[in-house]
Amino acid sequence: MEIDLRGVRIVKGALDPVAQVDMVDTIRAIAQAAPFYQPVTPGGRQMSVRMTAAGQFGWVTDAKGYRYQACHPDGMAWPAIPDPILALWEKYCPNARSPECCLINYYGEGARMGLHQDRDEADFIQPVLSLSLGDEGMFRVGNVVRGGKTESHWLQSGDVAVLGGDARLVHHGVDRIRFGSSSLLPKSGRINLTLRVVT
Repeated sequence: MEIDLRGVRIVKGALDPVAQVDMVDTIRAIAQAAPFYQPVTPGGRQMSVRMTAAGQFGWVTDAKGYRYQACHPDGMAWPAIPDPILALWEKYCPNARSPECCLINYYGEGARMGLHQDRDEADFIQPVLSLSLGDEGMFRVGNVVRGGKTESHWLQSGDVAVLGGDARLVHHGVDRIRFGSSSLLPKSGRINLTLRVVT
């Protein structure tokens, strides 16, 4: 089933339960090569999510600002984007350039992501693909210009969302998660994986 949420394409159950387990194993391998870390905003605020990445670039934030860079904050190169993740991009974004970044966010109990735009990339024609794993997350979508009406939808484990076309630059975020609503992750929580073209 597909849902249109203010132009964002949401594919419910894009990954079945077995594929979700396999994807978590894939993400664990990434995290072994590039461990999750707790980002700090340029203003000194610690973000509530933990992050890692794969691909040519990862997205980082620190006192120097928000940016993509070719290495983990600890100095190691990001691992390559694994084939099972690339297969999602090829299926749901078949006409796009190959992704250069797979950003992985982990939401523990109480974590959230405020409304924001994905606009640190150079080519806004290229979509952003998001995969949800684990606990349900309340996904809120607004407008290209900040403010105005928003709409929300509970993303469940295995759902894919694609921000493309007129919805590529909409403000979006995750207001909260239903901690413990999924048994996919041993300690509960939500993993959000996003693929994007950077250059």
